[in-house]
Amino acid sequence: MGANLALNLADSGKRVTVYNRTASVTDEFMSGEAATKAVVPAGSLEEMVGSLASPRVILLMVKAGDAVDYVLGDLVPLLDKGDIVIDGGNSLYTETARRQEALAAQGIRFLGIGVSGGEEGARYGPSIMPGGDPTAWPHVEDTLKGIAAVAQDGAPCCEWIGPGGAGHFVKMVHNGVEYGDMQVIAEAYDLMRRGLGMSANDIGDTFASWNEGRLRSFLVEITADILHTVVDGETLIDVILDVAGQKGTGKWTVIASMDFAEPTSLVAEAVYARIVSSDPERRRRAASIFDEPTTILEDVTVDDIEASLYASKIISYAQGFRLLRTASLENAWNLDLGSLAAIWRAGCIIRAAFLEDITAAYVSDPDLDDLTTADFFSSAIEDAIPSWRRVVSGAAAAGIPAPAYSSALAYFDGMRSRRLPADLIQAQRDYFGAHTFERTDRPRGEFFHHDWSSR
Repeated sequence: MGANLALNLADSGKRVTVYNRTASVTDEFMSGEAATKAVVPAGSLEEMVGSLASPRVILLMVKAGDAVDYVLGDLVPLLDKGDIVIDGGNSLYTETARRQEALAAQGIRFLGIGVSGGEEGARYGPSIMPGGDPTAWPHVEDTLKGIAAVAQDGAPCCEWIGPGGAGHFVKMVHNGVEYGDMQVIAEAYDLMRRGLGMSANDIGDTFASWNEGRLRSFLVEITADILHTVVDGETLIDVILDVAGQKGTGKWTVIASMDFAEPTSLVAEAVYARIVSSDPERRRRAASIFDEPTTILEDVTVDDIEASLYASKIISYAQGFRLLRTASLENAWNLDLGSLAAIWRAGCIIRAAFLEDITAAYVSDPDLDDLTTADFFSSAIEDAIPSWRRVVSGAAAAGIPAPAYSSALAYFDGMRSRRLPADLIQAQRDYFGAHTFERTDRPRGEFFHHDWSSR
């Protein structure tokens, strides 16, 4: 992504100096497309820094974690006050906030930007989520917007997010939602393959048709391509090992949701589904012990699966935006949720027609606290409920795991319940630990304890 961002910057009219600690990497890069562009190689950090005009703007594209601090440790002593350092990796937002504060004390302006779109997006236009030192933004705004993807209405998919770790927090939640999107798509595939007995090619046709409707998105589009791919006469998907990797942003999203007391249960299930997939030998041992149900999905149609996918997707985004809203309030980021949806409309991995509807919902009501209550989405959920319940119950009967659809439906049922069994949980807590409880016949904020042992 770093190489492609350099080429993208050069195409936008910028003179770019590139450096990699492994000289052969720089040499290989310069022998390719970069040789025809305004790109200059540097053999050292000192040479790179010396080639830049003040205030210097340096973009780091390194692995999140300690590597960022190691690079900063070597780089910062070479900089002057007012210079700008940008971390374009997937750093944890709390680390970005820490780095910004530490570098500000040295007069260095630090930005943490989320960059989504993969290698192709980096080359031809990603979605960019900048945050950090607000004084640095005016110096790089035109540059970053100049390399960003452009939505259908002509708006660049890049806008200032907020101070501290706001940019990387938004990118983290974006990635968490991406985990959810991939899981609900994978479950649809599995339900059609195992539950309805459809071939990979036919399922690919189904995804291609869905991509013409309300599910139109990059991930649905590439799913159709994947399922249609044949190599050496064999459907490629059938020989790909069913082990899904992860880099941590989904896990971070779930941890943050717990910190902010906002449920992201669908993302959690997507993360755990990858963890379950990661041990195929254990799964095979279990499969040899427990008979696999032979029941097919009864009374479930492809249309039911599409409705369940769409409803679950709504829940996933609603949970993600709840988390964004709460984090913004607690950190005084003043996030514009409609703007966030807008900059995800192109360039990024979760780009989808669906995001136009989310943008419209927040334009209509900037204070919207739950997407599921917006008229457009509440109507869509209401229409999907019968199909959703058929799919979840049918999957359970057929022994086909559908954790994302199931957790999304459970969340929906929980959120629409006037009364939950939490009353019993709180009574239990008071019984064994005197944790007290509130009463329905008294004002909120009054707490009571009962001497349960005296009954």
